[in-house]
Amino acid sequence: MSELAPFWKRKRLDEMSPQEWESLCDGCGRCCLHKLRDDQTDAVLYTNVACRLLDTQSCACSDYPHRMRKVPDCVQLSAGSLSEIDWLPPSCAYRRLHEGRGLAWWHPLVSGRRESVHEAGISARGRVVSERQAGPLEHHIVAWPGQMPRVRRRAPPGGM
Repeated sequence: MSELAPFWKRKRLDEMSPQEWESLCDGCGRCCLHKLRDDQTDAVLYTNVACRLLDTQSCACSDYPHRMRKVPDCVQLSAGSLSEIDWLPPSCAYRRLHEGRGLAWWHPLVSGRRESVHEAGISARGRVVSERQAGPLEHHIVAWPGQMPRVRRRAPPGGM
């Protein structure tokens, strides 16, 4: 592949630098929502309850460098762990690339703008409650975090 192609088209996930890996996060905040697992079926149940560190406006972690210390069950994604994680949203760049799909037109690396993920309706912005106010997670089970969202506007020409 051409050296001019973007890194995510030239490299496998396990070949990316730490900076390239981190830039794949589109900032949607969906992975920072609490999930439950059904004891009977092992199915993932998504909630609209955000981790206490998620800034619900920007959909970014408010203390990313220290998140693992402050939230011990926070998951550190890696190329090696993607095969075992069944709860990443279908819109997630890590999941998309792992499955052989490209980045969507609204991804900031493609659009050149961090806001495109919010404008397209992909992010959790305006749809979640903080765990500090939520109460029992069982009262907040929703389907949308695990579904491919309907995009609010069409992709620009040449968008993927």
